[in-house]
Amino acid sequence: MTDLPATPYEGDPHIGDVVVGTEELQKRVRQLGAEITADYEGRAPLLVGVLKGAIMFMADLAREIALPVEFDFMAVSSYGNATKSSGVVRIVKDLDLDLSGRHVLIVEDIIDSGLTLAYLRKNLLARHPASVEVCALLVRDGLQKRDPDLRYVGFRIPPDFVVGYGLDVSDRYRNLPYVASYLE
Repeated sequence: MTDLPATPYEGDPHIGDVVVGTEELQKRVRQLGAEITADYEGRAPLLVGVLKGAIMFMADLAREIALPVEFDFMAVSSYGNATKSSGVVRIVKDLDLDLSGRHVLIVEDIIDSGLTLAYLRKNLLARHPASVEVCALLVRDGLQKRDPDLRYVGFRIPPDFVVGYGLDVSDRYRNLPYVASYLE
């Protein structure tokens, strides 16, 4: 790891190679913000952040959308403190806002199997929004059994477990300014 910004995890043996660098993240978030602005012209999307991992991405993305936006948050879990999904999705924190007639944009940090997203999409569609689309920062290639139907994708990455820019292991590494592989 050369030329990386200093972080609280400097020298941590669990931080592997950088998968997506800080500048790449910033550039792609700007591009996604411009795409969303164009696609939602005349509408005010409700950004639904999936906690906790999407918080960094959603904050940066919202600043790049040149439209009025509202925020709400959900927390769902299929990992617990593990690096592999348990296969069981549960809502830990539900939305506060009514979705009826709203244009909902789910903001996800990462799509692995797509199980959590499928559950989330089905749950939100039952609340009668005008539309539901997905903006995912990362998609781990090769792990989805079916197409997760994503409107906006930041980066497709190898199937390695990653941390940084909101992604964690046991609530650590979220504040890395880049995405790196995690070495167990």
